[in-house]
Amino acid sequence: MTDPTIGVLALQGDVREHLAALRAAGADPVHVRRPEELDDVAGLVIPGGESTTISKLAVTFGLMDRLRERVSAGMPAYGSCAGMIMLADKILDPRSGQETIGGIDMIVRRNAFGRQNESFEAAVEMAAVEGGPVEGVFIRAPWVESTGAAAETLATFDGHPVAVRQGNLLATAFHPELTGDHRVHALFTQMVRSAH
Repeated sequence: MTDPTIGVLALQGDVREHLAALRAAGADPVHVRRPEELDDVAGLVIPGGESTTISKLAVTFGLMDRLRERVSAGMPAYGSCAGMIMLADKILDPRSGQETIGGIDMIVRRNAFGRQNESFEAAVEMAAVEGGPVEGVFIRAPWVESTGAAAETLATFDGHPVAVRQGNLLATAFHPELTGDHRVHALFTQMVRSAH
């Protein structure tokens, strides 16, 4: 599988940036908006955006159950920022009606690093990514309050996990798709290749 077909959940958020980063990382990226489109991808990226909105739209579009089925069956998935929240088994402070896909044994706190005007960039040392630190763009970012035994912390910032992997699932609190550095997407593309 040289150029794996990787979907980007295109309900809300920075979809275009993830498509470009995946293309640069050697994947064949496609939009996913409907359950049947999910059946055609080898892996899925859940972009940053507003986790409550993404959750509600996934339910409205009939995607949530199929997302949970594919993830629990082993489909690789990568979530950045809001996507990290979507892959968490538990949200510390969920909005009313907010659901997650789950899959990573972690508890996340929404907007943990502050509001929009407190967004920042920082160099983040990330295990499994070679070539020095990645530039982390934190925009109303979550952090991980705690992880279970199966979840591996790949990076921390300010004492909190900000990159976590569990099996075929990867999540970052920051947005590597906004930096022009495609190493995190290359790591995920390799995870998708290895899963097939």
